[in-house]
Amino acid sequence: MTEPVQSWWARRQFSRDREVPYEVGTYRSGWAAYPELIRQYHPELNHGVALSQVPLAADVLLCWECRVGHRFAATPTEQRERPGRVRRQSSWCPECSALARPQSVILGEARAIPRKPKPPTTLCSKTPALPTGEAFLSECAPAPASAAEARLRAALAARLVFTSEVNAVKVARPFFRHTEVWPDILLPELRIAVEYDTVGRHGLEHVGKREEADRRKDRALRASGWEVVRIRTGRLEPIGPRDLQMSSVTERGVERIVDTLRDIRGPLLVDAYLASR
Repeated sequence: MTEPVQSWWARRQFSRDREVPYEVGTYRSGWAAYPELIRQYHPELNHGVALSQVPLAADVLLCWECRVGHRFAATPTEQRERPGRVRRQSSWCPECSALARPQSVILGEARAIPRKPKPPTTLCSKTPALPTGEAFLSECAPAPASAAEARLRAALAARLVFTSEVNAVKVARPFFRHTEVWPDILLPELRIAVEYDTVGRHGLEHVGKREEADRRKDRALRASGWEVVRIRTGRLEPIGPRDLQMSSVTERGVERIVDTLRDIRGPLLVDAYLASR
């Protein structure tokens, strides 16, 4: 049951039989992926408990203050799921979010306005009719997102021989409006997708609901016969069994990726695609 921070802290002191149940810094690495929440949290508003002393999934009500000055109570899970797909400060504060939405004003007698039902989602018709798991060149795929991603692609191309003219994989179930997904890097000969994840400039990428979309994408790929290796940077925690944590793309990091490919498909198959040096 969700409880105020002072009650939660007292209960943890009792259950762990310690004056300080969690030392300062215990959960710092987990919260590092949410810089906006670190800015919103103030220990003085939470009976002196530091954010790094609170588990990310704790069922406790904490007090937060947005940049505008609105104060509100929310659990760690509620806060981590706020970013959604919109890059705006209001997405981190329920009061700002309400003010950001246009309100219908009716003079005279107040009455409810029925909402129009959302039209059914229409799937993109540009995805070709291919077998599930087939890699292909999609006209809907977005351009590469970062220079670091391009460097990783070039480094892997120098280490491995693989078909580079594809950018999408056909999946069985719709992923948003498409029956295709677009991994950052495809190794079709090995049926392995490589993703390069950062929190981005605003600290909103690959966290909260965006992380859930990543998990959905990975499930769609694995259901189609592919494996996924995510390169997680900026202290992003692994979300899959083959994920690797790296600070940047280095020659040693590329070798770690190649070793992971060997673990997945076996050295005999992977080494057959090694580029000659």
